[in-house]
Amino acid sequence: MTSGDAHGATAVEMARAAGIAPAFGGGLLPAVVQDAGSGEVLMLAWMNEEAWQKTLETGEAHFWSRSRRELWHKGATSGHVQRVRAVRLDCDSDAILLIVEQAGGAACHTGHRSCFFREWRDGAVSPCAPKVFDPAAVYGKSASSQDPKPESNA
Repeated sequence: MTSGDAHGATAVEMARAAGIAPAFGGGLLPAVVQDAGSGEVLMLAWMNEEAWQKTLETGEAHFWSRSRRELWHKGATSGHVQRVRAVRLDCDSDAILLIVEQAGGAACHTGHRSCFFREWRDGAVSPCAPKVFDPAAVYGKSASSQDPKPESNA
């Protein structure tokens, strides 16, 4: 991701010219975040056009927080930013895939490597992603694995 080219075009303009332009239609699109090295799915969040633009301009993941109704720079509080290495759109341009390098080893505000840290298999639930940090130490409050808050600044 870059902020522009030698001719003054922004990253958003360059992506659009190359055929990479999400179909926001004034709304939100799901954004799946995948680890560039392992292919592991780290999280699902929501992007609006502003979050898309900030992501392309800065090279770090930005999302729209539905609960706080504001733009959210992933990792702004924890330091666990996501450096975007590639962006993909699905066939209808209404779902986004960010391929990232995850700083700090954890994407989830609960301290786990992935927000998908619980697995149901053969009739039982088991952990499937390690806990990397203590949320109380990072955020100054508890963020249990049962925390219903769908977005955070993790």
